[in-house]
Amino acid sequence: MSSPQFSFTTTAEEVATAFANEIRGKNVLITGTSLNGIGFEAARVIAKHANLVIITGYNAERLKLSEDALKQDVPSANIRCLILDLSSLVAVRKAAAEVNAYSEPIHVLIHNAAAAIGPFKLTVDKLETQLATAHFGPFLFTKLVSSKLLAAGTSSYVPRVVFVSSAAHTFGTGVNFETIGKPSAEKYQSMDAYFQSKSANILTAIELSKRSKGRINAYSLHPGIIYTNINQKPESIADMQAIGVLRPDGTPNTDDHQWKTIPQGAATTVAAAFDPKLNAVSGAYLDDSTAANDKISPHSSDPANAKKLWEATEEILGERFVF
Repeated sequence: MSSPQFSFTTTAEEVATAFANEIRGKNVLITGTSLNGIGFEAARVIAKHANLVIITGYNAERLKLSEDALKQDVPSANIRCLILDLSSLVAVRKAAAEVNAYSEPIHVLIHNAAAAIGPFKLTVDKLETQLATAHFGPFLFTKLVSSKLLAAGTSSYVPRVVFVSSAAHTFGTGVNFETIGKPSAEKYQSMDAYFQSKSANILTAIELSKRSKGRINAYSLHPGIIYTNINQKPESIADMQAIGVLRPDGTPNTDDHQWKTIPQGAATTVAAAFDPKLNAVSGAYLDDSTAANDKISPHSSDPANAKKLWEATEEILGERFVF
């Protein structure tokens, strides 16, 4: 059978249909699954074929709305809810303990959640909120549930971890190792923190793939520019307007940017999770549902930076992630 051809306009539904055999029987955990987001759409199309889809959120009421919507759209779906606040290391540990108590292994872990871009804010652990939610929390959660991922591995299947990054990482200068563990309001720039968090996603996928020595395949990706709930948050609008993504009236700037719909924006996530061709390129970065390592900025593809970030993260968290 020939490989499917994907493009900018490919939808998550189309990708899931193409890889229905790969999704069948799998248990998938997706973070950040609020309505009107690409995590929800990825969960929706995966749930049509998977054995189990675990959706997460820090707000129980919003998570219930997502669960109800998924079950209404896909009556056959096996959905499980997990309360997970990635901005709190204690909350991450609690959620990981719950996952480790499941009877099932986890075949695919998709890190889709992100904090809103906005003013300087520290978490309960004194970490910058965007980096905590997009990097530190996911790193720790992956470490703590790694045994569940490894349990899904067989002679013919390698479990996957997917990080939803962004092409916006190219606008930054990479991870600032001086401030990553010592955030300061004086040095903080909201968009730079966003760019750093997306660079961290790419570097973590590269290093996770390397350190797992073939036992876990990791990927990062650019979903596209999509009008979702995260760039509609009041604290994010000014920054989105400043870089020209949103117009002065708060609507999408379609003159200067090519936008994807939510179904199109979730497509690359599904491809990263299930395309069997990607087994040969673990650590890859995807764009338009296809491996696109040539689109990574040098600061975010440098193996030395990947190693440095991994070790710095372990030091800040106070524990090592080993296999």
